[in-house]
Amino acid sequence: MSSSTTVVAFYLKDVSEPGLGNEVWDSCEPIRIEHYWSGDQAPATRHAEARLYWSDAALHVRFVCEQNEPLVISQVPQTNVKTIGLWDRDVCEVFLAPRQQEPHRYYEFEAAPSGEWVDLGIEMTAQGRKTDWDYASGMKATGEIEERQIRVGISIPWSGDLPKPASGDTWGINLFRCVGSDEATRYLAWRPTRTPQPNFHVPSAFGVLRFN
Repeated sequence: MSSSTTVVAFYLKDVSEPGLGNEVWDSCEPIRIEHYWSGDQAPATRHAEARLYWSDAALHVRFVCEQNEPLVISQVPQTNVKTIGLWDRDVCEVFLAPRQQEPHRYYEFEAAPSGEWVDLGIEMTAQGRKTDWDYASGMKATGEIEERQIRVGISIPWSGDLPKPASGDTWGINLFRCVGSDEATRYLAWRPTRTPQPNFHVPSAFGVLRFN
């Protein structure tokens, strides 16, 4: 299993559009998301697991989440355009900093079990956070809702912003889940940001994504 600071993504050739139940995910390392942003342990009924791999086409991420409370999703989801404000609902998120020497420049990708998505370019400056609302990654999102579980998939194609890596390359990464409607307890993180108030935008908390 990946360590508490490193995520390993294996290269899988010719697997570019996997289903969420595809056995290809069995060969990927599990990353457990079990703590709130604060560092406090979250109950097992809210835990999530992420797995990643990369292909010649894209980086692929799958989240499998315990779901034991009413879903907070749109009743009329729009999946053909990005949904600004998606972070106020139940979502899974991955933040990627492809240049580790510039952790303050990173990209945010979110997907909901409804299939809705959003992608943003982020730069942290001395004056605050700058967001590129028009950033267009070409990401694809999928979602499945089961009785006590949700599954969410994110595929992010390589581009000038996120160039295809070579084996051994490392990026900055963090993985998150938002669940429920209670603002005090809905934010889970693989690498807790430990801020006084819920905040995922803390590059110093990023772990390492290693491409094998």
